[in-house]
Amino acid sequence: MEVFCLDTFLFSLFNGALYGLLLFMLASGLTLIFSMMGVLNFAHASFYMLGAYLGFEIGRRTNFYIALAVVPFLVGGLGILIERYGLRHVHAYGHVGELMFTFGLSYVVQEVVVTIWGRSPLPATIPPSLNFTLFSVFGLEYSAYRVLMLFVSLGIFVGMFLLVARTRLGLILRAAISRPDTLAALGHNIQLIFALVFGGGTALAALAGILAGNILGTEPGMAIQLGSVIFVVIVVGGLGSLVGTCVAALGIGILQTLASSYDLSLSMLLASLGIRPEWPAFLVELTNTTLSRAAPLVPFLIMVALLSLRPNGLFGRGSS
Repeated sequence: MEVFCLDTFLFSLFNGALYGLLLFMLASGLTLIFSMMGVLNFAHASFYMLGAYLGFEIGRRTNFYIALAVVPFLVGGLGILIERYGLRHVHAYGHVGELMFTFGLSYVVQEVVVTIWGRSPLPATIPPSLNFTLFSVFGLEYSAYRVLMLFVSLGIFVGMFLLVARTRLGLILRAAISRPDTLAALGHNIQLIFALVFGGGTALAALAGILAGNILGTEPGMAIQLGSVIFVVIVVGGLGSLVGTCVAALGIGILQTLASSYDLSLSMLLASLGIRPEWPAFLVELTNTTLSRAAPLVPFLIMVALLSLRPNGLFGRGSS
């Protein structure tokens, strides 16, 4: 039995890095919103789904590139309106009120999408200019579209890091986290800053949806599919840490993709070594479970294991 195949490993490693950067693109907006506003936005994955559907609709009426440029601004503008006329009024009731508001908002977005586009998956709309093999390694082909996703994700990380750490706007944003009253006394509009941050976070989610919809599928369950995973990413990375979000997203993406690529179980591994123990009945199913079947559990297993050692996450405030 061949346990390790270099071709499969390299292909899974690349796809895992791509999936991890996609998770980062999606989770970075949520991290931005939480670090600035202290709001865990349960509807964040719904904006990701909305971006995918709007990208499909605008893309088929115009082209993919126009959709890629326009949709983040549309969804970001919607996010600003939601913060201004909804979330801002709920903020006075604390975190429970915010969670309930965004939780209900996620269902509203879900039903709007189903009402307009139905429940059937939509076809991919990869443009012909990106639908070709850019390069191949060991006979494994990598499309130009996937490489575009890779560079967009890296660009977002570099851009957000430079914005927060190197610009005057970043200084204002960081001051709004710890000294909002002082910043307001200096003449800055804190409410406008929060609205723009919420809109920027939802725009990043929409951008991830446009790019990911053509690879992972555009269908009503896509928000639920990734919603829980992005919360795991920001918890593992450390709440409010952009670097931690990137590291956690890459790690989870690579490990989950590698696990899904191998039909290897504990029993098969031991058998390849000539060991065939007699398992108790209640352990037989567990030892026969393959890595590919257990792959969806990988993010949550990582979170449980890490938080038992570092309750604040990898780069969270107060972590040692």
